[in-house]
Amino acid sequence: MVLVEVRDLLAFPAGENATDTEIGGVHFNLTTLNFWNYTYYSNNTLSNGSYCFLVDKPYTPPVLLLNGTFLNSTSCYLATEPIGNRARVGIGFAAGFALCLVMVLVNLKKHGQLYLPPEKRFRPIGRRWQWYWSIFVCATAIISLFTGIDVDRYRVPQLPIVLNVFFWFLMQMGTMALVWESIRHWGSWMERQFIDPNPFVLRQNDRRGMFEFWLPLFFYFWLWLNFFLIVPRNWGKIELQRSPDQTVENAIPAATDGRFKAAVFCLFLCWLTTMVSLWHSIYHYEPRNRGFFNRIIGFLGYMPFRFTLMIPLSLAVVGYQGLSAWDFTASPLNIDTDLLAMYLGGYAPTILILFVHVIAGFMRPNEDRELSRQRRERGAAVDHDLGIVRKPAWWRRVNGDIPGESMQDRIMRNVREVGGGRPTTRHIERLAEQRAADLESGDANRSTFIEMNEMHRTSTRSSATNPPPYSPYGGKSDTRRSERTMELAAGLLFPGGNVDNPENAGASVERGRGLEVESEPPRRPGTSERSSSTVSGLSTTGPPQRIRSMLDV
Repeated sequence: MVLVEVRDLLAFPAGENATDTEIGGVHFNLTTLNFWNYTYYSNNTLSNGSYCFLVDKPYTPPVLLLNGTFLNSTSCYLATEPIGNRARVGIGFAAGFALCLVMVLVNLKKHGQLYLPPEKRFRPIGRRWQWYWSIFVCATAIISLFTGIDVDRYRVPQLPIVLNVFFWFLMQMGTMALVWESIRHWGSWMERQFIDPNPFVLRQNDRRGMFEFWLPLFFYFWLWLNFFLIVPRNWGKIELQRSPDQTVENAIPAATDGRFKAAVFCLFLCWLTTMVSLWHSIYHYEPRNRGFFNRIIGFLGYMPFRFTLMIPLSLAVVGYQGLSAWDFTASPLNIDTDLLAMYLGGYAPTILILFVHVIAGFMRPNEDRELSRQRRERGAAVDHDLGIVRKPAWWRRVNGDIPGESMQDRIMRNVREVGGGRPTTRHIERLAEQRAADLESGDANRSTFIEMNEMHRTSTRSSATNPPPYSPYGGKSDTRRSERTMELAAGLLFPGGNVDNPENAGASVERGRGLEVESEPPRRPGTSERSSSTVSGLSTTGPPQRIRSMLDV
């Protein structure tokens, strides 16, 4: 039953005399009513063009003052009527959209969470846009449906009808954006799987990449054009449905003007752009078929099943908006519209798209986890081809290979596994503590001596000899002077070392410059003299040594 009554002009009811009228059991001064230009309408309202009051019981004002003021009056623009069929059906749809909103939030948590490091080529916001638009659609639908309750409760149409259709148009734009983002992101997900084994197989600046860059801008250009053709307008004319004359003169022309009709074509171009995006993704990231019919079959086969349902439903959204732009009787802008057409064409496709979207979201895994699974499968296939058998994850735990375990912890664990028990463990700990204490005490004792350990003589024969006297080198060779200094230092540190070491003795024989280690005092002969050392193995009667190099000078 339609509760909004279209009003007609009526004559004032007769009263007790010519200047009196009785309305709702209350007598009013007819002269005052006529002076202030009040008109009585068939929906039991009084209005003078500036003010409107309800005059039926129990809203009849008790007193009319001479200045045209009604005391204890009720304005026509209040929700005073009971809800009708439009409100009842709207509440049911609003509950369905609220349920979708909860499921959308769950899916956003599931699919928006990251399990892999973010990539610059595939940003996390890209996979979340479809769920953001789903939240937007649910919110606008709920607001539109709840404001539709007051469309029935207002006896004279006013702001509720404007809010109802305003958020309905936003819901339709959000629905098209939801379908677009679902298909666009599916193509991005296919690309991510395609290049994951080899990131350089597809370039980003080629023709395919630039097409994917400009296509979203093309879609949102037409979507925002649809928005600007619909939203910025004078919505007050839609309220003027208070009489048949007002509806014909104001509401119908405003609801079916050229801007509403042009907005339908913009929305249809958005739908076509969505189809092009789907074709582009299948063409580039799926195997290609030869032949026209094989390509059609492949297109339908590679397309996810959810898109098979969402694409026709989104086309129904565009179709009903076009119907409402040409036929006012089926438009939601009409207060007395056909409710079956309005809810079946205006709200049912959107809520079905949301249900398909969220159910498919529950069935699909998180993309990062799915990509990790694919990487593990590829790694297992490569290991199988190479003959590598990897141990399972529990192998290290069973064999005690625990990350971060020190060597002492491993020894203690091995002792416990052998069966030494707690006493053995305590004994090992005590030994470790004692060894640490010994090391600390040794460090303290060594700190009082020199840094190097004490050196003891190993030859008793050479220890009885005195160190050879130092005779400065009188030559000009720096290399020879350095050798003499090193030989003197070796004689001081290791007396008799040249005698005990045959190699040193041989070297002394070859060079003819060995140190004398006998009881007679060693003497460093001059450069041109013969050595009197018996260690050299040369006869003292032999010829003097010849200078073989300028370094000997």
